[in-house]
Amino acid sequence: MTLISAFLMALALPAWADVSRDDAASKAQQASGGRVLAVEKAERDGRPLWRVKVLTPKGEVKVILIDAASGRSL
Repeated sequence: MTLISAFLMALALPAWADVSRDDAASKAQQASGGRVLAVEKAERDGRPLWRVKVLTPKGEVKVILIDAASGRSL
């Protein structure tokens, strides 16, 4: 593999390092006021995101999507 092809492949892969798993969990917890149950990597329309499952104070289970690049809730 040449240096150029390795560089192009790296550009095509999602950049998961922008927002960490812990940061995504923290943002989802703050947004919901609940307890984080699980955090998973996911993609939507080719964009990397974190899928965070939380238990709200009302006892509801919700999924909050966090953009892996910006940290914003989707």
